[in-house]
Amino acid sequence: MKGQNKLFIAIVIALILGVGIGGFVHIQYPESAESFSKNIKLLGTVFIRLVQMIIAPLVFTTLVVGIAKMSDIKMIGRVGTKAMLWFISASLTSLFIGLMLVNWLEPGHVTKLPIQDAASAEELLKSSKGFSLEDFVKHVIPKSIFEAFATNEVLQIVVFSIMFGIALANLGEQYAQPVIKLFDIIAHAILKMVGYIMWFAPLGVLGAIAAVVATNGFEIFKVYAIYLRDFFFALGILWLVLLLVGYLILGNRLFELMRRIKEPLLIAFSTTSSEAVFPKLVEELERFGCNSRVVSFILPLGYSFNLDGSMMYMTFASIFIAQIYGIEMTVGQQITMLLVLMLTSKGIAGVPRASLVIIVATCSMFGIPPEGIALILPIDHFCDMGRSMTNVLGNALATSAVSKWEGQLENHGGKM
Repeated sequence: MKGQNKLFIAIVIALILGVGIGGFVHIQYPESAESFSKNIKLLGTVFIRLVQMIIAPLVFTTLVVGIAKMSDIKMIGRVGTKAMLWFISASLTSLFIGLMLVNWLEPGHVTKLPIQDAASAEELLKSSKGFSLEDFVKHVIPKSIFEAFATNEVLQIVVFSIMFGIALANLGEQYAQPVIKLFDIIAHAILKMVGYIMWFAPLGVLGAIAAVVATNGFEIFKVYAIYLRDFFFALGILWLVLLLVGYLILGNRLFELMRRIKEPLLIAFSTTSSEAVFPKLVEELERFGCNSRVVSFILPLGYSFNLDGSMMYMTFASIFIAQIYGIEMTVGQQITMLLVLMLTSKGIAGVPRASLVIIVATCSMFGIPPEGIALILPIDHFCDMGRSMTNVLGNALATSAVSKWEGQLENHGGKM
C-alpha cells in the first residue's frame, strides 16, 4: 500500500503542478504558450506510448491463457453471456441517462457558445463520412493479426485471441500445456513491466494538463461552464447508478474495490486515456480477488463493448448540438437515435476520438448539421477526462460482478 500511496500522491501533485505551470505560461508568456505546449506534451506522449507498447501483447496473452485455462467451452459461453448482458444493460442505461438529462437541463438552449470555425472539425468530418456496416466489420475482424498488433486494434486482437484460446482449450493437455505456460509467463513478465511504467504516470499527467491549460488558459472553463457543469452532473448521476448496482452485487467490498482502482481512475482522468490504465487495472482487479481467467476474458471485451462514459456523452453531445441549432427532435426520433448509437458505437474503441466520430455520423443521419461538432471540440479534452474515468469504473465493476456471479471472487485479494 505504501508504494501505491506514494504514486497516488505523486500523481495528485503532478496534476496541481500541471495546472499551475500551464496557467503561469498562459498568463506571463502567452506568445510562447504554443511551443511550450508542444514540448511539455511530450511527457504525456512518452507515458502513453510506453503503455501502448504493452497493450497488444498483454491482451493477447492474458485472454488466450484465460480461455485456454477454462478448457470448458460451456464456461466460456456462460461467462461471455453474463458479460454481454452487463455490457448491453450498462450501455442502454448510460445512453438513457444522457438522453434524459440533456432534455431536462437543456444546455444548448441556455448557453450562448461562440460559433466555431467548422474547419477545425474538417478532419473529423472526413473520418466519419466513410462510416458504414462494412467499415464496422473490417474494424472487428482482422485480416492480419500482425497488422492488428502493429496498430493496437484491441477488438481485432480480442477476436483472434478468443478463437485461438478456444482452439488451444480443445487441443488436449499434452499439446496445449506448454503453450499456455509460455503465454502465462509472458503475461506475468508484462504485468511486471506495468509497475515500472506506472512511475512515469506523474510526468505524463503533468505534461498533459500543463499543455492544455497553457494553450487554452482558465477562460475555457468559463466559456463552457454551463455545458461542462451539466455534463459532469449527468456523469455524477451515472456514477451513482453504477455504484448502487455495484453495492447491490459486491456489498461492502465495493469500498475496497474503489480503494484499489483510485490510481487507475486518476490516471484515466488526467491523461484522458482509459487505455493507459488497462495493464494497471488488470493487476488491481486480480489483487482485489477477481479470478485471473475472468479478468483476462472480460476486461479486453469491456474495452470494446462497455464504454459507459462514452455512451452517455454521445447522446448528451448529439442532442446538445441539435439544441444549439434550434432543431426539435421528437421522443421517437430521440429513442431511434439512442438505438442507433447503441449499435454503431460497438467495436470502435480503437479509433482515435471515437465518440466524436460516432456523434458526427449520427448527427448526419438525423438531419443535425455535423459541423456543430466544432462547437464542442475545444472542450472535448475536459469531457474526455470524465468519460475516460467512467469507462474505467464501468469495466472494473463489470469484471468484479461477473467474478462474483461465477462464485470466483476471493474474499481476500493481494496486499493493499
